[in-house]
Amino acid sequence: MPEPGHTVRQNLRVTLGSLLAILRRARTERVSVRDRSRSVSKNFFLHMHSARTHLYSLRPGFTLGLGVLSLSLFLILLLTGVLLMVYYVPSIEQAYRSVKDIATVVPAGRYIRNIHRWGAHGMVAVVLFHLLRVLFTSGYTGSRRVNWLVGITLLCMTILYSFSGYLLPWDQLAFWAVTIASNIVASTRELSDLAGITGWFDPGGFIRRLLLGGDTVGQDTLTRFYLLHVVLLPIATIVLIGVHFWRIRKSGGLAIPADAADRVLSASGIDDPQLLEEARLRREHTVLSWPTALWAEGAVFLCALAALMLAAMLVDAPLLAPADPSMPENPAKSPWYFLGVQELVSYSAFTGGILVPILLLVAATAVPFVDREEQGIGHWFGGRQGKAVVSVSILVALVMTILVMGIAIGMGWHWTRNAPAAIGLIANPGSILATLYGIWSWLVARSTASTKMGVFALASCCLTGGIVITIIGIWFRGPNWEFLW
Repeated sequence: MPEPGHTVRQNLRVTLGSLLAILRRARTERVSVRDRSRSVSKNFFLHMHSARTHLYSLRPGFTLGLGVLSLSLFLILLLTGVLLMVYYVPSIEQAYRSVKDIATVVPAGRYIRNIHRWGAHGMVAVVLFHLLRVLFTSGYTGSRRVNWLVGITLLCMTILYSFSGYLLPWDQLAFWAVTIASNIVASTRELSDLAGITGWFDPGGFIRRLLLGGDTVGQDTLTRFYLLHVVLLPIATIVLIGVHFWRIRKSGGLAIPADAADRVLSASGIDDPQLLEEARLRREHTVLSWPTALWAEGAVFLCALAALMLAAMLVDAPLLAPADPSMPENPAKSPWYFLGVQELVSYSAFTGGILVPILLLVAATAVPFVDREEQGIGHWFGGRQGKAVVSVSILVALVMTILVMGIAIGMGWHWTRNAPAAIGLIANPGSILATLYGIWSWLVARSTASTKMGVFALASCCLTGGIVITIIGIWFRGPNWEFLW
């Protein structure tokens, strides 16, 4: 039985040989449709695609290239991460010095680190918007429900992937960001304190100790985060990406409108019904995946790489003073994708840091099981009605969020100190906004007689509210978490 390494090398040689042969044939105009189809169907690396790709799914305005862009950023992060591992030392005595050497001594080290840093932040944003693109084009129905759940898992892993790497520089920014996150995790103790069971059952404290390897951020924490970042999460992500692509292939490609073939053919100038039928039979609404689709994906990869290279030249990744447990940063802020949570935590830790994110995750998971409507699949916002619903929902959420956060910030949130413990636990601007968003979603679903419109309304509200609260945390919070205007 051949060794796995030998099999991979042989497959790579066959792949390169097939591609070179096709390119040579293309130059002499002797390549056939059958040859290119076989090159896709008979090769493992190309077989992630079907032999033919629908032209509608190649429209930039439909997918925005977000799925391929997510994969491109992941591959760039893998490559730059391996290069950084050559010089990085996962020790609290040497981690900061090794990162500083990478940025100042190692040839091109600063450039590689910058690419890795901004690629990580970019990947979080791109994966989030990719999930939203799938949601607003109803790409989660039918056999695609499983892939929707895989996509949510990949988003959570991407955030964890980025956050686990946040600690590795071992500077003040990294140390106190992880300290804040660990305190948020431990905030479930508020619930167990209310129930009077913390003495013998403290899930928050257990999870915090499991995450940190102790009661404080130290060497055990750095070791665990390093292991997560360079071994466990990359392996799990690669497996899930493979499952994700396999489920897309198994579902017949991307979710596109039922009349996508007619739309493509009509755009090419074919209007006669008989000619349309003949063109559909000849599959003129599709193209061979090799080379058209693969060239398009290669172009997206090169654009992502070029953007990161430009960002790396213009903006350096931050590196503050070495981590000092005795001197907290003021203000100590989490990464931007956690700042919305940190803003809500400043009012009540459990509700803002645990309950609201869990409710959001449950709502996202339930989407394909709540919305079983078949109409509007493949159309942005499900059509004209959905565009109106999303536009109005954004405005409503903007007013709700600014009003609630304005009251919370302007009048203070001290009244909860004298309220009953249960009220003080759940009374949070986040929980109030979640309730208001849910009521608005229910009203939209009832008035339109469409669960899909209710889903779109809720998603629009959550997205708008999350952006507003994150902006507050980024630009309007200063020392001692005081509001700056």
